[in-house]
Amino acid sequence: MSLLQRIFRRPDYRSEVTSFIGDLKAAKPDLEAQQRAGRALLWDKQVDRELQSEWKEARVPQKAYVYGSGA
Repeated sequence: MSLLQRIFRRPDYRSEVTSFIGDLKAAKPDLEAQQRAGRALLWDKQVDRELQSEWKEARVPQKAYVYGSGA
């Protein structure tokens, strides 16, 4: 690193949020595994493609303006 770069170098910035997350992960090392387990419980589901296609076929098309009286 040149002299000019060393003079104008700023100290490494670490935000409060980054510090908080780092401290939290240090205090609870199994936190990431718990997050993955929670995600698997709620989001990572196998989709039944046949059931999904039946649901799409049974859908009734919506009219262009649903709030009108129809008259």
